[in-house]
Amino acid sequence: MNETTNTDIQQTLFDKPPVKLTEPALKELKVLQDEKQVPDTHGLRIGVKGGGCSGMSYILGFDEQKENDEVYEIDGMKVFMNRAHGMYLLGMEIDYLNDLNNRGFIFNNPNASSTCGCGTSFSA
Repeated sequence: MNETTNTDIQQTLFDKPPVKLTEPALKELKVLQDEKQVPDTHGLRIGVKGGGCSGMSYILGFDEQKENDEVYEIDGMKVFMNRAHGMYLLGMEIDYLNDLNNRGFIFNNPNASSTCGCGTSFSA
């Protein structure tokens, strides 16, 4: 009898990156990485934190790896994500818009039960 544990399920879920970066988002992140001269020891941190008008806010920035991080590579970009944030971010797509009406990163999160008007805060 093959018994599956929660650890096995979590490992299976996170064998591939839990989030997707669109081509425009990846392009903008690489530009920012070069402009800010981000050290090779840093990667892109994607996560969540309490706060914002809907209860939780997204974290997106360059940072060093921390103890509880999962590490992924998405099209050459090193990505860090705290293991505990996976349930809020699994399946999320990060896009980037740069047009007359909007400029910035867009978080398309299937786990969000509601989002605020600014698009950077959500509840799950």
